[in-house]
Amino acid sequence: MSLRKIVLPTVLLAVYASAALAKPVTFACDPAHTHPSFAADHMGGLSVWRGVFTKTSCTVVLDQEKQTGTVDVTVDTSSIDFGESQLDKDAQSPDLLDVAKYPHATYKGQLANFKNDSPTTVVGTFTLHGVTRPLTLAVRQFECKEIPMMHQYRCGADLAGHFDRDTYGINFGKQFGFAMWVRLHIQVEAVRQD
Repeated sequence: MSLRKIVLPTVLLAVYASAALAKPVTFACDPAHTHPSFAADHMGGLSVWRGVFTKTSCTVVLDQEKQTGTVDVTVDTSSIDFGESQLDKDAQSPDLLDVAKYPHATYKGQLANFKNDSPTTVVGTFTLHGVTRPLTLAVRQFECKEIPMMHQYRCGADLAGHFDRDTYGINFGKQFGFAMWVRLHIQVEAVRQD
């Protein structure tokens, strides 16, 4: 194989990648690679519950040139999964998430504090159990690249934050000594839409 045949595709891919985000670009989350997860206290330090939500949709708009963007995530609260069916049912009940009344949780935010062309925080609002409050997430990892085997341009991120669930009206267990903190993680991978 000639050097030209090797170098030309590599150069073209590099040019495409550098131009790929030269204007506001919309991405849609890949549900198979997007996993909102959480950790919460059980009985005041006795153990830590961990779970994920298995049904999520989201849209990300990224303008790397202006170093701005938005994130819009919607989670189906009935898709909560602790890996233990009875605990899933308990979490879906009116005592906790009350999924019949509040079928979705949402996060809407602005990408902010860019460093080396990547956001380091998302400043936004989190709606859970019918309550909307400010919530800032740290961007622990952020990467955009062409995926050759899929012929797709994707961005991925690992976001983290924390909140107290009783501020969202979910205080079950507080009378038994449960701490109210929740650690939130959103692992997301999104596909360019144009």
